[in-house]
Amino acid sequence: MTDAQETAADSTLRTTGGAPPDDGGSSDAEAPIPLLEPRDGIPPVIADEETLAEAIAAFAAGSGPVAVDAERASGYRYGQRAYLVQLRREGAGTALIDPIACPDLSGLGEVLSDVEWVLHAATQDLPCLREIDMVPSRLFDTELAGRLAGFPRVGLGAMVENVLGYVLEKGHSAVDWSTRPLPEPWLRYAALDVELLVDLRDALEKELDRQGKLDWARQEFDAIASAPPAEPRKDPWRRTSGMHKVRRRRQMAVVRELWEARDRIAQRRDVSPGKVLSDAAIVEAALALPAGAQALAALNGFGHRMGRRQLEQWQAAVDRAKALPETALPAHGQPVTGPPPPKAWADKDPAAAARLSAARAGVSALAEQLNMPQENLITPDTVRRLCWEPPATADADSISASLAGYGARAWQVELVTPVLVGALSAVGRSA
Repeated sequence: MTDAQETAADSTLRTTGGAPPDDGGSSDAEAPIPLLEPRDGIPPVIADEETLAEAIAAFAAGSGPVAVDAERASGYRYGQRAYLVQLRREGAGTALIDPIACPDLSGLGEVLSDVEWVLHAATQDLPCLREIDMVPSRLFDTELAGRLAGFPRVGLGAMVENVLGYVLEKGHSAVDWSTRPLPEPWLRYAALDVELLVDLRDALEKELDRQGKLDWARQEFDAIASAPPAEPRKDPWRRTSGMHKVRRRRQMAVVRELWEARDRIAQRRDVSPGKVLSDAAIVEAALALPAGAQALAALNGFGHRMGRRQLEQWQAAVDRAKALPETALPAHGQPVTGPPPPKAWADKDPAAAARLSAARAGVSALAEQLNMPQENLITPDTVRRLCWEPPATADADSISASLAGYGARAWQVELVTPVLVGALSAVGRSA
């Protein structure tokens, strides 16, 4: 039994910072303290090269990890660019940087290149930080740390409250961060997001170490830091909300044409695509296949507020799809590179379905024992792939090699291999 398994036998997860545990702890615990102001006040937004140079020098001279966060304008602007970057480091204080006014942050990225970055839900912020030349070589993800440690709620506010005993205001998370000038309450919120991030990191490191999971977390953090940028999604139009209603290939072509036309307009205007035309309107037009702009105007989403010129541009996209030859219509589905959906396994390969059922049960039991989500113990896709095409011999060496080939980290391979060997071997004996 590992240290973490022994720790998990204790049903109460200990929080490090004195806050009540999030699982119905003792009622006489002290109430969390509202965190209303940054300890050094709200810093002015850095929006010119001279002030940026001063901040770079200050952060280069600072010590310890650096807390990093970024605010985007999802739902308002096209893409996922950063509109505010927040940093805090011992000896440097807090900095709020406008990456629109200062688009080249490579100098800041360079002086922090060998410093550990502390982020919450790192994979959400790393893409927009990479766009402005800020890429960490080492990081600590407080959200992922919370998952591995077994916290039931891992949002930043919940983690700060349960681990450190402070309440963060979260009222401005979904505002339009492209607004200029940014209102003071928003800047206060942004500064507070990095105020306690290093403190949270230190507390979680102690908790992970206590549970015997610190090395596991470090492997996960290294994997995030070293991961290449994600490949562009193929056929992103297929993710249009309501797409499941669209069955015919000609209708799918309408979705594709409208989606791509909308995307071009949204990119040109720098607005969220949903503000140009809703997904529901796209699907409505695809199902109806309107004969002209007048028929299009009668559909939901193409109402009286839409001008004649706009209606004609959307109808032109519909007409392009209607004019395509059969050979140019999109296929019903993208080429499948992995196993089929699990619901089809019982018919396609009953033995594989049995393997998957046994493997899922084993992984679920181990995850519960370790007090962490199953998907953090091993990705469901990895388990599916292994069960669909298992190695010729279901022994520890071959299964370990398969897991590593699918990208599992060493700690995952070590823990999950015995479970999968047992599951696959048991199904093999009973087949």
